[in-house]
Amino acid sequence: MNFKRISFYLSLFCFPVSMLSFINILYASYFDYFLSINTYFITLIASLFLGLSLFYYGKESPKNINFIEQLILIICSYVLISLLISIPFYLSNYQVTFLNSIFESVSGLTGTGFSIFKDIKYLDPTLILWRSSSQWIGGLFFLFFLIIIFSNKSFNYKMTNITFPGDNNFNSEINIKGNLIKIFLLYSLLSILILSLLNLSGVRLFNSLNLSMTLISGGGFLPIENISKIISTNFQKIILIFSLIISMLNFYLLFNIFNKNILIKEHKEDLYLILMAIVFCSLIYLNNYGGLDIIISVTSSLANSGLTLMKPDSNLSLYFLFISIIGGSLISNSSGIKLTRFYILLKITSLEIIKLISPNSIINKTIFGSDRKISDDHVKISFLLFISFFLSLFILSSLLVVDDIGFEKSFKLSILTLTNTVNSEMFNMQNLNFTNLLTSSKISLILFMIIGKIELISIFLIFKKILFRD
Repeated sequence: MNFKRISFYLSLFCFPVSMLSFINILYASYFDYFLSINTYFITLIASLFLGLSLFYYGKESPKNINFIEQLILIICSYVLISLLISIPFYLSNYQVTFLNSIFESVSGLTGTGFSIFKDIKYLDPTLILWRSSSQWIGGLFFLFFLIIIFSNKSFNYKMTNITFPGDNNFNSEINIKGNLIKIFLLYSLLSILILSLLNLSGVRLFNSLNLSMTLISGGGFLPIENISKIISTNFQKIILIFSLIISMLNFYLLFNIFNKNILIKEHKEDLYLILMAIVFCSLIYLNNYGGLDIIISVTSSLANSGLTLMKPDSNLSLYFLFISIIGGSLISNSSGIKLTRFYILLKITSLEIIKLISPNSIINKTIFGSDRKISDDHVKISFLLFISFFLSLFILSSLLVVDDIGFEKSFKLSILTLTNTVNSEMFNMQNLNFTNLLTSSKISLILFMIIGKIELISIFLIFKKILFRD
């Protein structure tokens, strides 16, 4: 295993943290928040030093790395960037412990939204902005991972190729730099679009900025305790729904719209997601619930954001948990098992039943009616990911039940952790105090927030490589 090659790419993930640190320094200087400005100077110096050191160490090494090295790169990125992001939390005036600082930074970087802070409105505005920035950068990194690394043809267990493979150049070393720039520009433009719409609707600029970074990444951090204090009018709610849909759908769809290359036939997954959202909303309407708040809750669950304007309702909490488990598109910032994997398992099961009843039937194994067909590998991977999700759920629930939060909360919290969804009123989990959890529980949540993004199978592949070297 060549750590020089890994260190080269790892260095590139440090520099965006430097950029965010510099932005926070400018913000703190402009608005006279000099009390915390030193923490961002330290973060800027630390991220630049690490980035340049890793870059110098690995610059002469070959730039092509195998898939296992790519997985190790992803895990190292989450660990190293979380450490850098935790610096302002740890050095702040709020007496945050090192473990709590790491917890907050991992929660932001994975877009989960669990927070050890209770009174957000009393936090230093620069720290609020830093929390939101951690989600934004985490969402950008995850899109890079999905499109550049997880689309590896040899180990494509994310199955990104069956939704829409783009122009087939994302894995080309010649074009990789250009494509990363395109992803960054589109991601930034979408963030600016959401920011502009929110500000146009009457949301104050500071809240619009923080909320736009939260929404585009499918995160759960807010600049204030409750989103209902920010979003109140129907126009603002419609913009919130639009923003959640953006983070839920296939990023390639947005990429094609940006390039004026709309291929509806290749984006049936997105159509099914929207139809499913309509069905879920309709089922709630039938139970005498209505309004835009329901649409927000359903799309927020599919986007694995967890933001809601609904009041706590125990009758619907498990319903929204189920929607969160499904998640959005395969190529999006959402987590969960994903609709396409459910679709493959359900379709193959139904086809096997049809074959038993009518052996001479013509079997259609296409995915969402497209030209792509369900292969045996797709079925095996879907089943494996389905099993690994519930294995992770069992392990994490068993670790959390030791804490004094009860079995029901342990189970719900485990689902939210693995789907990287914030513990909001939608799930009756808003009163959970993460600061009071046991150290073992916090460490478990940190590990499984990352596993929720990269899948448990990634860990198995790395262990297999280490234990069974050729």
